[in-house]
Amino acid sequence: MLVIFGILGIPGNIRFMRTMVLAVKEMVFVKAAKTGGARKFKVMFKHIVPNAISPIIISVFWGAAGTILGLAGLSFLGLGDPTVATWGTDINWGGERLLTARWAAILPGIFLGITSAGFMLVGDGLRDALDPRFHK
Repeated sequence: MLVIFGILGIPGNIRFMRTMVLAVKEMVFVKAAKTGGARKFKVMFKHIVPNAISPIIISVFWGAAGTILGLAGLSFLGLGDPTVATWGTDINWGGERLLTARWAAILPGIFLGITSAGFMLVGDGLRDALDPRFHK
């Protein structure tokens, strides 16, 4: 099921990357570098890629968090492989035993939230580290 999520996400990610590169390509500093005689390779890797990579990194990590939540949701509903242990199947199993073992449903939900938030925070931290606009 993870492969399906990955394949379905490819067109949107490629379209987003193309949009970011085209937006950065039209900025003043790129046009100034081209006018100044910089080669295409240098313009691409010195100006365009560093300025376009930050939103792409955030998109990839938020997509990973969304994929984790989507897989957990589908397996919670019983649409996944029941032989594979996922947080969704753990939450479903624990939901059936709420009166006797509350922790069986609560802990997988907490760890699912922590993992999703962790992916989002790692993406945000990488963006802050790699974005040239944050370096002063």
